[in-house]
Amino acid sequence: MNNRVQLFDIRFDAIDMNQAVSTLLGWIRSGGRQCHYVVTPNVDHVVKLELDARFRKSYQDASMVVADGKPVVMASRLFGKPLPAVVPGSDLVPGLFDRAWETGRPVTVFLFGAGPGVADRAAQKIAERWGDDVKVVGTHCPEVGFDTDPVESMRLARMIAATNPDILILGLGAPKQELWINQYREYVNAGVALCVGATIDFLAGERKRAPGVLRRLALEWAYRIYQEPKRLAGRYAHDAVVFPRLVVKEYLSMKARH
Repeated sequence: MNNRVQLFDIRFDAIDMNQAVSTLLGWIRSGGRQCHYVVTPNVDHVVKLELDARFRKSYQDASMVVADGKPVVMASRLFGKPLPAVVPGSDLVPGLFDRAWETGRPVTVFLFGAGPGVADRAAQKIAERWGDDVKVVGTHCPEVGFDTDPVESMRLARMIAATNPDILILGLGAPKQELWINQYREYVNAGVALCVGATIDFLAGERKRAPGVLRRLALEWAYRIYQEPKRLAGRYAHDAVVFPRLVVKEYLSMKARH
């Protein structure tokens, strides 16, 4: 599909937001239901991938891998393998909706994940903002533990398939969303599936994005901790210790190859 950059044992697509949206629209316009799924690694994903073989497999099978985090893009430039830009999932989804008219018909969307009622509120906001260009054909908040139940997972995959969505938006959190779509992508009958974490919450207005100045300074993580200190403080503290070690490991690996 594109030029790819190998970094942290991940094959990133070296594309910017516009190229990512154009590629997704091309897959949707093709009319196929191969279900190209997209993953958006950030620092936390990079840390998790090192020790989780199933998570790595879900990344290897993805149709598109774009960096969701400035530290990852900065590391790529440090190693002379520059990624052109950050492509956050929370920007990719509205960016895709903004250009949905290019398909020549309304794009259909299924919202899968977030808390009870959140996807329904997101569907209402989508209708208000994008009107006839984007049609939400289904929403569902799965029960905790559904992903460990093959019978329930297949039932949900068939429920999604019955709506024949162009776009399946997965808001289950990592690595659950990536593992689930990797296993059930053949059954959901979607054109593309986007593993985009809290994006459904952002669309619904349940959570606010960090101010633009913080995003530009690569400080969105600080804003997220401010919003959810109990859930995120420990994770980010752990990542702050492990990620630099992975950067050093990548550097030593590159030196050894050369």
